[in-house]
Parts: sequence; structure tokens; C-alpha cells
Amino acid sequence: MTESVLPGDGNPLGTAFGGRIAQWIDIAGAIACQRHCRHRVVTASMDELHFLRPIRVGMIVELRSQVNAAYRTSMEAGVRIESENPITGERQHVCTAYLTFVAQDADGRPVAVPPLVLETDEDRRRNFDADDRRATRLAHRKVRKERLLAEQKKK
Repeated sequence: MTESVLPGDGNPLGTAFGGRIAQWIDIAGAIACQRHCRHRVVTASMDELHFLRPIRVGMIVELRSQVNAAYRTSMEAGVRIESENPITGERQHVCTAYLTFVAQDADGRPVAVPPLVLETDEDRRRNFDADDRRATRLAHRKVRKERLLAEQKKK
């Protein structure tokens, strides 16, 4: 996915709003997952988002997305974001994001997704790393759920 950072996408410092980049990341990840499962998908989570460099107004942003792992009804997409100076062609890696999407049927219920075919060593590495990130996400979800239950008991 390619976008141009227009003045309306930027802040008074002349850099892109992080929220606008997050929006583009969400769209790019959703497209990759929807193409994989051929169902509508909804965003379940986005991992931490750390910008390595600012993206200036006037730059071109390229977002490359792929499905790293497919589980029962969810998928992890990885999105690599690069900025490009349209005059010089210089490109810089700006950030990488990982998102989880859930496939849904027409009634909004989770639906099974097809397994991911891992063809290369790079595909297998991405899948292995995705499994580690998923374990961390699930552990964090368990802690959040326990805290919520504890808060409800206090009431």
C-alpha cells in the first residue's frame, strides 16, 4: 500500500500524525488477512508501535503487509513501513507493526481461517516469531482479565 503524506496528515511540526500511520497500518494488515482467509476481518489488537524516524509531510509512505501466522479464527499480520523522499528516492525503515485480526462470518461470529503455507525459511521464522508474540499477548490478556474480575469483586 502506498500513501502520500499530505498537509492534512501532519502536525504543526511538519511530521505525520502517528494515528494516521496507525490507520494505514491497520488497513494494510486487514487487506493481507482478508486476502488470506477470504472473509471479513476485524482488528483484535495492535502490538506496541515505536517510530524509529519521523515521517515528514510530503514524503511517500510504503506499507508492506503479510500474514505471519494463522490460528483457529485469528491471524497475525506484520506490516513494515518505509518512508521515501519523492525527490531523491531515499528510503528509510520507519517502523514495523504486528496486528491480530479475527475472521468473521456475515453475522459477526468468528470463523475458521485456512492454515498458512510456510514455503521458505523466512516464512517459518516469521511464523515462529509470531507464536512467541501470541504467547505474550495471551499472557497479557489473562492478567487484564484477572484484574477486571478483581475490580468487579471490590464493587
